[in-house]
Amino acid sequence: MELLYITLGVVIAILIFAVVSFLRIRKAVTDLNQEEFIQGYRKAQLIDVREPKDFAAGHILGARNIPQSQLRQRYKEIRADKPVYLYDQNGARSGRVALFLKKKGYEQLFQLQGGFKKWTGKIKSK
Repeated sequence: MELLYITLGVVIAILIFAVVSFLRIRKAVTDLNQEEFIQGYRKAQLIDVREPKDFAAGHILGARNIPQSQLRQRYKEIRADKPVYLYDQNGARSGRVALFLKKKGYEQLFQLQGGFKKWTGKIKSK
């Protein structure tokens, strides 16, 4: 019975952590569908947060690659005074990147709903 309570406590703690993380990310970044994303990204900084091999395989035309794994060292390459449009493969990583940037003082943060895998616009491959 004690093991059941411990397991239940762990599951509840994980759920609470997931909900709090979700709410923090929702507060840090604005989700945009593809049409909304297209309307704004040309006037903004378009950042692909996937790893270089994924970026090389195909990316949104005009995007810069700053992988999440390099963000702590490279975030100053992104201007804080201009909108930042983020995307990753499926929409999970870009939210965490937005949360990091928000903590560093970035205000205008947007992410592509569904990520690159749902993108049907122009792409570039190397």
